[in-house]
Amino acid sequence: MSARIFQTPKSAMQSGKAKTDTWVLEFARSEALRLDPLMGWSGSGDTQSQVRLTFPDKDAAKAYAEKYGIPARVHSTPVKGLKLQAYADNFR
Repeated sequence: MSARIFQTPKSAMQSGKAKTDTWVLEFARSEALRLDPLMGWSGSGDTQSQVRLTFPDKDAAKAYAEKYGIPARVHSTPVKGLKLQAYADNFR
């Protein structure tokens, strides 16, 4: 039962940085998805993959994983760089 810890990315529908300061601990799948023969929906018996725990910072998420003996990988968020450009640069 391994997990990954990552910072929530911003939605594609938003331009601001709201709700991007929380960290998430998400469990990896232990069982592959299988198709339901009647309806064709995909599903599995793995209920642990449905659990998403949120934390205020990365250290709290790591401490939780260590406390309960969960092997976790931390995915750091890449640094965003601003591309400063003037309107006149569109016509050069």
